[in-house]
Amino acid sequence: MNALEPPPGIVRWTRQLEGTEALDQPVAALEPLVEKVFGTGARGSLLRGDWLGHAVHPLLTDVVLGTWTSASILDLAGGRDSTVAAQRLVGAGLLAVGPTAWTGWAEWSEAGTREKRVGLVHAVTNAVAIGIYAASWSARRRGRHARGAGLALAGAAVSGVGGYLGGHLAAARKVGSHHPAFDDAAQSAPSSATS
Repeated sequence: MNALEPPPGIVRWTRQLEGTEALDQPVAALEPLVEKVFGTGARGSLLRGDWLGHAVHPLLTDVVLGTWTSASILDLAGGRDSTVAAQRLVGAGLLAVGPTAWTGWAEWSEAGTREKRVGLVHAVTNAVAIGIYAASWSARRRGRHARGAGLALAGAAVSGVGGYLGGHLAAARKVGSHHPAFDDAAQSAPSSATS
């Protein structure tokens, strides 16, 4: 990446999203509830991953996205024998979305203004994806596997947008709790050499 070249369209769009002041009103409306339920005290500390030394949210997103991606792989390449397994994988992802969202809200409660704007869109996008995956699971349960597989692919497209925004928050904006020991760049790693 060259700082002299104009940024790609998606980067420009994300920067515009960060500056969208129209999101401040819904953010302000959500903040008290999110902070109370997910962001304070022992519960907030647990959900942010203070006990682990870094955020729990990225770990849990791997469970959700991993099960859903695996279901689509089975849909596309597994044949008829994999329909039950694919439905179970979609269901497992749906079961994991609650704790995953809770940890995300805990991180969001401590984020800055621009990050909260992006985080809100991230959450709404993920909510849409969850709805699509719930419809996929329901279609599969009623024996409409092809419809469920198609819905899962649509859900993957939507969750891809949510994933991009979440990746932006974690990687570009460094949203996520971590132990202060990780901030000390001067601290050298323990040496394995002996004198």
